[in-house]
Amino acid sequence: MNSDIILIIIIGILSFDFALDQILDYINLKNQKPDLPTELHGIYDEEKYKKSHDYHLTNTKFGFLTATFSFVLILLVIITGAFGWLNGVLTEKISSPIIVSLTFFGIIFIISDILNIPFSLYKIFVIEEKFGFNKTTVKTYITDKIKGYLLTIIFGGIILGSLLFLIDKLEKDFWLWFWMVISAILVFINVFYTSLIVPLFNKLKPLEDGELRQSIEAYSKKVDFPLTNIFVIDGSKRSTKANAYFSGIGSKKKIVLFDTLINNHTKEELIAVLAHEVGHYKKKHIQTGLLLSILQIGVILFISSLFLFNSDLSKALGAETNTIHLNLIAFGILFTPISHVIGIFMNIFSRKNEYEADKFAAVTYQGQPLQDALKKLSVNNLSNLTPHPAYVFIHYSHPPLLARLKALQQIKL
Repeated sequence: MNSDIILIIIIGILSFDFALDQILDYINLKNQKPDLPTELHGIYDEEKYKKSHDYHLTNTKFGFLTATFSFVLILLVIITGAFGWLNGVLTEKISSPIIVSLTFFGIIFIISDILNIPFSLYKIFVIEEKFGFNKTTVKTYITDKIKGYLLTIIFGGIILGSLLFLIDKLEKDFWLWFWMVISAILVFINVFYTSLIVPLFNKLKPLEDGELRQSIEAYSKKVDFPLTNIFVIDGSKRSTKANAYFSGIGSKKKIVLFDTLINNHTKEELIAVLAHEVGHYKKKHIQTGLLLSILQIGVILFISSLFLFNSDLSKALGAETNTIHLNLIAFGILFTPISHVIGIFMNIFSRKNEYEADKFAAVTYQGQPLQDALKKLSVNNLSNLTPHPAYVFIHYSHPPLLARLKALQQIKL
């Protein structure tokens, strides 16, 4: 397969991917009715539902704009051979192939981020502001950007540098050793995310002693959940949207509750949400998900080792000789269809886990407070409660609210 055919396939994959996303967004939008559906009575009122409809419509239109911009830009870059041109400029000035690759990806990251900033600002300070979600200040936005850049340099540099070093030294055998590196990083993040990463962006403080903390500790003891601490995170610093999660693997567990969640829900609803998260732990969803992610990465790395030394990939993107960083980009695009199929199966697995965690919460605590909490979360976040089944099948990692409520109501205690 020569470089011209590869180029045609790359353009075809990008075009199909863009078209599929827009079709799914369109049918998902059309599936939402302008008037309050009967099945949503008691969840949404007329005014809140209209606001939800407008929010979904606004985000879909904005998503089409950003997706079209990205699609046209990447097509122009590929068709004009801009990747190959940049590689040629860097190769003339830098002798080390690894430094060339790191510099290449660094430049691409900076340009991409700069181009994305206007869209990001509009999303946060116009759309989210208009619908009452935004709490981010300009200062917070800027400091988040700086911290994000630093983390990208540190972790991105370690990951990409390790990959390029192993490719340079081991060639096709790189995949096994890099698989070990990336697996160790994934485990590290799972263990230390709340302790090391979250405090860089948010304040975490222990939940004050009181009825809520005592009830959480009592429930954790009842279901033998190894709780070590309960934190409250200042999620209201950026948004009015709410969430909760726990982190850590092994015997030490930390529960993190968004302050927005605490402010908007009753004690019973908060315990029910917590019980759902504990259900993920008890059903071993976190460990299984981590293992599947590691296995998935291993498969991708092995397949990539069969392609990364094919000079036709580099030539398809405008280079004259075999270039690893261009081959990585080309492989990433060529792998997109397989990646989507894997993503669909991972979403199916994730939705199954959500049902199981809901059932665990209903059985070990109460089903009604969980239903009430899910309704509040959906309404407060202006969620689309009538998504198209095809959109759910491909994109949703959680079942739609109505499906979760129906499943909860059918649980026999």
